[in-house]
Amino acid sequence: MRRPALTLATLAIAIALATPVFAYRPFDGTDGDVADVGEFELEMGPAQFLSTREGRYLMAPAAVLNLGIVPGFELVADFKDFVALHPVAGQQRMRILDADVFLKSILRRGTLQDETGVSIALEAGPLLPDIGGTNGWGAQANLITSYRWNPLSLHLNTSAALTRDHQWDGLISLILEGPRDWTLRPVAEIYTEHEFGNGTAYSALAGAIWQVRDRLALDAAVRYAAQPGNAVEVRFGLTWGVALWHHEAPRI
Repeated sequence: MRRPALTLATLAIAIALATPVFAYRPFDGTDGDVADVGEFELEMGPAQFLSTREGRYLMAPAAVLNLGIVPGFELVADFKDFVALHPVAGQQRMRILDADVFLKSILRRGTLQDETGVSIALEAGPLLPDIGGTNGWGAQANLITSYRWNPLSLHLNTSAALTRDHQWDGLISLILEGPRDWTLRPVAEIYTEHEFGNGTAYSALAGAIWQVRDRLALDAAVRYAAQPGNAVEVRFGLTWGVALWHHEAPRI
């Protein structure tokens, strides 16, 4: 079987076996919940276009991989493949940036777990060296507080990091989502990040998530960032999940 045909067949099987998912693309932040045990979730941006004063880039893919490992915990890995459309002198055309591996855990069960009150989660782990970028290690911890009403869901991310350049960094992100029972729900995110000794960046995102069916969600958004140089980013992506193994809760 040719490689393209094998790839399409693999994708078709994965979607057929997929469990219900709700997209958390196209945000920079996340929510106060984790994947079920044995569930693998893929959040992928098949195409993201970024325009900055340094040039234009295609991010293909920008991917987040989530795996529920034990009740209340998931393993998270993500990376971005930057392709320079017009690379400047001395710049690699293709770079793998922003790669990390996190452990995410639920600290308090709340409305995102169909209980009462706020849902609180902690996500922490190492920042991996870039390929074609900064050759250094870092670390990051993110406290996520979420609350869901029928017409609106809010997710507050407060994060602290030691960057790959060994600078302290802090960020705050607030995600707003429309009604979860809408097939096409509007979403937005406001975000600010301060790297000590390197200024503050602000961004705003607006878009929508289309719940195609229980097994598949698509998203699209536009993000504008004001920083040392302004940047406009157009995001398209998908989210689906696959049950790799079945987990039964212990009987009481």
